[in-house]
Amino acid sequence: MANVVTSSIQNQPVPPQHTYKQLNNSQASLKSSSVMSNSSVKGNANSVGQVGEGEDWKANLNRPPVDKRVKTTDVTATKGVEFEDFCLKRELLMGIFEKGWEKPSPIQEESIPIALSGRDVLARAKNGTGKSGAYLIPMIGRCDLNKDHVQALVLVPTRELALQTSQIAIELSRHMGALNVMVTTGGTNLRDDIMRLEQSVHVIVATPGRILDLINKGIAKVDHCNMIVLDEADKLLSQDFKQMMDSLVQSLPVSRQILLFSATFPVTVKDFMARHMKKPYEINLMDELTLKGVTQYYAYVEEKKKVHCLNTLFSKLQINQSIIFCNSTHRVELLAKKITELGYSCFYIHAKMKQEYRNRVFHDFRQGMCRNLVCSDLFTRGIDIQAVNVVINFDFPKMPETYLHRIGRSGRYGHLGLAINLITYEDRFSLAQIEEELKTEIKPIPPVIDKSLYVAEHSQEEEKRE
Repeated sequence: MANVVTSSIQNQPVPPQHTYKQLNNSQASLKSSSVMSNSSVKGNANSVGQVGEGEDWKANLNRPPVDKRVKTTDVTATKGVEFEDFCLKRELLMGIFEKGWEKPSPIQEESIPIALSGRDVLARAKNGTGKSGAYLIPMIGRCDLNKDHVQALVLVPTRELALQTSQIAIELSRHMGALNVMVTTGGTNLRDDIMRLEQSVHVIVATPGRILDLINKGIAKVDHCNMIVLDEADKLLSQDFKQMMDSLVQSLPVSRQILLFSATFPVTVKDFMARHMKKPYEINLMDELTLKGVTQYYAYVEEKKKVHCLNTLFSKLQINQSIIFCNSTHRVELLAKKITELGYSCFYIHAKMKQEYRNRVFHDFRQGMCRNLVCSDLFTRGIDIQAVNVVINFDFPKMPETYLHRIGRSGRYGHLGLAINLITYEDRFSLAQIEEELKTEIKPIPPVIDKSLYVAEHSQEEEKRE
């Protein structure tokens, strides 16, 4: 993966510029825009990696440093296929390699050739194993740049995931100068979307409510859109979005291609498949539900002692970045304040915050400006931050699906991570239920946690000794 952060540092107090109070009172905000395209990277694309037909084009690519961290079989158990074997356009291959993607992961290996053929795909794979690339690569590969209409639509359940996905699409297509990618979500200026859609747009990444509104108003014209992707399909087909999804699919041509990607497939997915998909090619790489690289522990603790326990974890663990989950937005803010009072760097994010603050926090945390992020389940879906090596369930979830998505924020793309659960007496039944349904083992936390289980440098040293 591109530009991953591999340095691990002790979780020591930091200067006041990263405190809860200053973040909460800050007047600066990351600009929220519904317009994204290749214009921001075209300048670099003209000067990087452009070589003649007969030259060694790979040698001239601007690749990020090779990621030498240990990877698990979640992403290494492949058949040996290379990206060049998919007969992709050279410009797309250049974007793939400059993104730092060296070889296809198992889900990419299985789904890319089928999706390129135009067939519907129903793919089930673990969190953090390359699902975004599995649909973005064939989607971009199938776009006809000689046509100015919308050709592909990617639907995701959250605004943060929409921004992340659109940015990946832009980076992959950076050498395909004429391909235009747009992101549109709720909470942003509708006028910007209207102005952008008056120009050429090939790919739209969106949350369901906003794009359906644009379609119903006649602003987004999707009558020639022949590909639709549902990322985190189990969430998109839940009761929250079900009617919107039916309306969206029915607004597309009958000949459309549908790609469904998710880690879990409840009954609602089967219903959708029966109604809208044409003999989909089914891929299931879920031999087990949890990521092989994530070690899971629990600690029994009284509710009133949770903050003290968290303070102890901060002092003992070698945290690169951590995500800490609470079960309510109110508790997110309270905990963030407590952590800052203890002297540790901390941001927080939840669904009730203004979009401009959510964007600012998401951006700054991705850039490594803060070590700890307290959040609600807003942040469980698809968010890929490579530097996160520890996830802490300050509040234990009730549902197995929620637990699965939470711990999947660490150990991304076959790397190692740690999931620690603070369990109260009332959580004991939920713990047993989640272990049983996910067929996983959550062990009691030991006095000392082996750093080779979750710190990249230590795991590499351990591997060398072996």
